[in-house]
Amino acid sequence: MATADVFGPGTPERFYSKTIESPRLKPSTKETQESLKRSFEKYLASGHGSSAVGKLFVPGKHLSYEAPNYVHTMEDIGYPASNGVSPIAVSEPFRLFSEEAVNIMRAEVLDPVVQDKYSYTSDIAPKQLRGYAPEHGKFIFEAWKHPETLSIISKIAGVDLVPVMDYEIGHINLSVPGKKKEYDSSVMISEDDEEAIVGWHRDSYPFVCVLMMSDTTSMVGGETALRTGTGEIKKVRGPSKGCAVVLQGRYIDHQALRAFGGQERITMVTSFRPRSPNLRDDTVLTTVRPISNLSDLYGQTIEYQLENAEARIRQMLKNVRDSMKAGSTDVASIKSFLDFEIKTLSHINEEIVDESLVQKGHLAEVCKDAGAKRRKME
Repeated sequence: MATADVFGPGTPERFYSKTIESPRLKPSTKETQESLKRSFEKYLASGHGSSAVGKLFVPGKHLSYEAPNYVHTMEDIGYPASNGVSPIAVSEPFRLFSEEAVNIMRAEVLDPVVQDKYSYTSDIAPKQLRGYAPEHGKFIFEAWKHPETLSIISKIAGVDLVPVMDYEIGHINLSVPGKKKEYDSSVMISEDDEEAIVGWHRDSYPFVCVLMMSDTTSMVGGETALRTGTGEIKKVRGPSKGCAVVLQGRYIDHQALRAFGGQERITMVTSFRPRSPNLRDDTVLTTVRPISNLSDLYGQTIEYQLENAEARIRQMLKNVRDSMKAGSTDVASIKSFLDFEIKTLSHINEEIVDESLVQKGHLAEVCKDAGAKRRKME
């Protein structure tokens, strides 16, 4: 839950509407593997594959991918397909990493140096770990940046994705054991459900992949509750160890329900954004600022934003030069380009606030204010 945002009903302003269409995923295992192989070969051929590949993460040994039984579209849960950056809403839990891979990840995040140096506490979470990779999480870093992993996540999400930035790779939520109690998974939750770890919110980044790193054998609860476009509540079951869920959380109201069972619960959340610099980026930093090293967060945010802007400017410069040679400058295209850049840079400028204005660890008001605004507008 490192990535919530204050919101009201509706969608953030869209200043670029292009999305990549994707069918619902309900193929056979053979079809999925063949399709994934084709996607990966195409992915590598396009020049995406080399720089993030290291020596620690070995896909043949550490990936254990099994396609989700179903992937819910935005339309499935009552939203327009164009509501976000993809028509996909959320996947059912699916196996992603092998037992060995998860155990290596656990060893990295439970290292005393990481626990001491990269730990954050907030008024909604007792302990979170952020910003330790790649220096103290080399395997984790390689796992989430590897092209085969990205090919899997992108295929499920219906859009070509990359981690938002290095700082948002492998965010860890640790929860202490809770009391085991009677639990009824069929009961619908209310607006102010006491069993929610975090209240209703939207994430700061377009997509997240949530990986379970604990044994959930005796765990009950732990689902993600989604608010549909019709106002109904839908629960998506929580993943088991080594399994994950992909969620377009920037555009869907959701909350994490508490798990019970008397054991630790460690989840790893990696946030993603579209690879294409031409797709809109509604990223906000509202609730990551209070639990981040702002120098790293701001620096990496501006770095990728400027890289995207540079790519767009270079392409537009080529287009302008080509049109001038042809003797027909496209004024409408120039105006559209300038409007996009102004909105994009103005948006991110509002997210970079002075450190003196950031209240470290204060996140509870975000969800409280969001709920109040929603009820008022309803």
